[in-house]
Amino acid sequence: MTATVRRVEDNEFFTWLDLYTGYGEFYENPVTDEKALLVWSWLSDSDNDLEAWFAVDEDGKPIGLAHVREFARPLDGSKGLYLDDLFVVPDARGAGAGTALLEHLRDQARERGLSVVRWITAKDNETARRLYDRVAEKTKWVTYDLVP
Repeated sequence: MTATVRRVEDNEFFTWLDLYTGYGEFYENPVTDEKALLVWSWLSDSDNDLEAWFAVDEDGKPIGLAHVREFARPLDGSKGLYLDDLFVVPDARGAGAGTALLEHLRDQARERGLSVVRWITAKDNETARRLYDRVAEKTKWVTYDLVP
């Protein structure tokens, strides 16, 4: 399969929602109506940095989703592209949609003059980590959450 990548359009809420809901189910973090509407409002707001991209199959059907945003890297004196979410429908995994999304994001970062595309993943997400290990460098950094 050859997947291509394109930006999610304003009229594609329900298509986006299907993939976003699948992502939430994968991580056992259900997407409520309130959460979906909030995230969609961010995606629809030109003043918000969050972007959504689809990987689509040969028929144009969305089979993968990425949410990204630019972030400042003060010590590096640059900006990067942060990949918050990456999801490919189970039936399409291993067929190139994840790779297409990551390569597209690399191209976006290069075109924008950004210094890195960065993301985290669950330690036990072995399928995704095989892809990530192939296309990117695992860093030495450990992630922490401080809940207010």
